[in-house]
Amino acid sequence: MTLSLFDQFMSPWYMGLPLMALSLVLPWMLFPTPTLRWLNNRMLTFQGWFIARFTQQTFLPLNVGGHKWALLFTSLMVFLITLNMLGLLPYTFTPTTQLSLNLGLAVPLWLATVIIGLRNQPTAALGHLLPEGTPTPLIPVLIVIETISLFIRPVALGVRLTANLTAGHLLIQLVSMAVFVLLPMMPTVAVLTAVLLLMLTLLEVAVAMIQAYVFVLLLSLYLQENV
Repeated sequence: MTLSLFDQFMSPWYMGLPLMALSLVLPWMLFPTPTLRWLNNRMLTFQGWFIARFTQQTFLPLNVGGHKWALLFTSLMVFLITLNMLGLLPYTFTPTTQLSLNLGLAVPLWLATVIIGLRNQPTAALGHLLPEGTPTPLIPVLIVIETISLFIRPVALGVRLTANLTAGHLLIQLVSMAVFVLLPMMPTVAVLTAVLLLMLTLLEVAVAMIQAYVFVLLLSLYLQENV
């Protein structure tokens, strides 16, 4: 059976059951858990340092009211990084290449920030729809434009994460196919292409971490406008 390049992004099924839930739950079992010992091992120490630094950088511009979201945003950051990194392994499925999953994460969190802003400071939240000093004839047009841009935010969050990961996986697959095709005909070119594949894989590792950070960072900026 001939497979297309996009078959790797299909949600896998086994015995009539979707494996999406398994791929979402399994990463949590890979994290090291704290022990009762006085000293932790290197993995636990690095994990604690990374979470502390990320939380500090993300919530530095937020006031005290926004610090309540620290646990949620930090957990989401670690979760997305784990899913993106595991998706780079061979014969694995990347759930974050599914737009439905990314929108399922982006829309509720974005909506929560908007509702918090409308509840705590409704005047300031509605004031974002109309920039200060706008000429009177442009007021209706700008309100419509700002409202559309507000509702586009969660869509942009989900599409950005999906598009970046999908493009990276497709590039890796195309370059790897080129290596196998060129190996019997032009070994030197195949070796150079394999080096390019290695560099591309390292780039995708960076993209996997950066995109998870950007996803959470933009959510924190949306929260900053409403607290």
